[in-house]
Amino acid sequence: MRLPLSLLVFLLPCATNLFAAPTAPTAAAAAAAATARPNIVFIYTDDQAPLAVAAAGDKRFITPHIDSIFYQGAHLLNAFVTTPVCSPSRLGLISSRYGSELGVTDWINPRAEQALGLAEKTATWPRLLAEAGYRTALCGKWHLGTQDRFHPTRFGYHEFMGIRSGGCPPKGARLEMLDGTIKQVDGYTCDVFTDHALDFIRRQHTKPHPFAISLHFRAPHAKWLPVRPEDWAPFKDLDPEIPKTIYDDIDVPKVKKWTREYLAAVKSVDRNVGRVLALLDELKLAGNTVVIFTSDHGYNLGDHGTWFKGNAHWVRKPLPPRKWKNIPPRRRPNMWDTSLKVPCAIRWPGVIKPGTRLSQTISNLDWFPTLLAMAKVKLPASITVRGRDFTPLLRGRVVPWNNELYAEYSMHHGATTHMRVWRTPSWKYMKDFASPGREELYDLSRDPGETRNLAASTRPEHVRIKSQLARKILQRMTMLKDPARRLSK
Repeated sequence: MRLPLSLLVFLLPCATNLFAAPTAPTAAAAAAAATARPNIVFIYTDDQAPLAVAAAGDKRFITPHIDSIFYQGAHLLNAFVTTPVCSPSRLGLISSRYGSELGVTDWINPRAEQALGLAEKTATWPRLLAEAGYRTALCGKWHLGTQDRFHPTRFGYHEFMGIRSGGCPPKGARLEMLDGTIKQVDGYTCDVFTDHALDFIRRQHTKPHPFAISLHFRAPHAKWLPVRPEDWAPFKDLDPEIPKTIYDDIDVPKVKKWTREYLAAVKSVDRNVGRVLALLDELKLAGNTVVIFTSDHGYNLGDHGTWFKGNAHWVRKPLPPRKWKNIPPRRRPNMWDTSLKVPCAIRWPGVIKPGTRLSQTISNLDWFPTLLAMAKVKLPASITVRGRDFTPLLRGRVVPWNNELYAEYSMHHGATTHMRVWRTPSWKYMKDFASPGREELYDLSRDPGETRNLAASTRPEHVRIKSQLARKILQRMTMLKDPARRLSK
């Protein structure tokens, strides 16, 4: 049964001048924010490449509003996810657990996997914030189960509007409303999700309690078009540059076409981020509101001769010969940084110094304890989390920090893999336990683009490093009671 909290009356926003460039909060407001429990606006995109924001490095993108979060707050230069595909990454965000621990290791197919979702008793940060007095809402994509027992309102969100599954068109989508009804909405999906988020903020801004809203766009996930004409206009005749790869057989026309559409989808997100930031200014909430921008995983825009994320496919013509029986010729499952790394920025007035750039490695598992710390909510000792509170880094403190990353992807849609990764700032090793002999080793200090696989090298240094990282992978799998651990014997 749905919770009665969703029976709230929904009012469409009517504010004007929402597209104006956001302004930095005043000094007085920022000072007040340092002592108050802040509001939280968590902006989460889908399929956004790590550099797919102008402020993050790719100037093909037109993202002035998103850029402002990077410039007015902290740019997290090494933000990663632990699984480069939607559902297990979102599980890690909300629960600070690995997908292998909770049985969600690939994207949840809403037709074939209706019984699969986030386990009902899973501890989540929205629930703890709600119990601490926050008003919480999710607008947008859930993708952690479609049945009522997996509904977002069962995991701490007071309100939900959006899609429980992973897919919907960029215009005219069938969406779940606040009262639980399903309605086909005549409008651009990015805009509709934002409309609901703005309404939530308007309803909360005069209340005595703080609020936390998760705005989960589905863009720039395909299909990218249609978007509003102003979002498409800068790119419709563009001849975009595409990544250089080690391959000379890339389907260039296809990659350029998709790139134009992807650029437009990102611009539609940016325009709506501008609407959110403008409303915070209008309601004088900016000084006591943490604004976070990040994505559920990275994306390959022709990088490595591929398109898509951890379940990428080749964009080479002809397709390379099939090498692994568990992987069809068209597929290229991967754990490259382009898939695991995400754009990430946080604006926290009065706490984060504008223009801060943090090089420490953080992951999606770290959001749970970090958001609790921001909200001044104590993490109960009975709750297991795998992530770390990184608010000391945001406050400019010098603290010990382990910059190594463990990641996993047991893929079963389109191919079968049990990829496990250990990454250090200098080295990265991937072993696929589903395909004996399939492994990758990269010297990130000399080859940050991961173009030269050294796994077969007999050089003593490479053999030693591979052995060390392989041992760390097995130790972590054992600790997590990873079912794939049995394949290592």
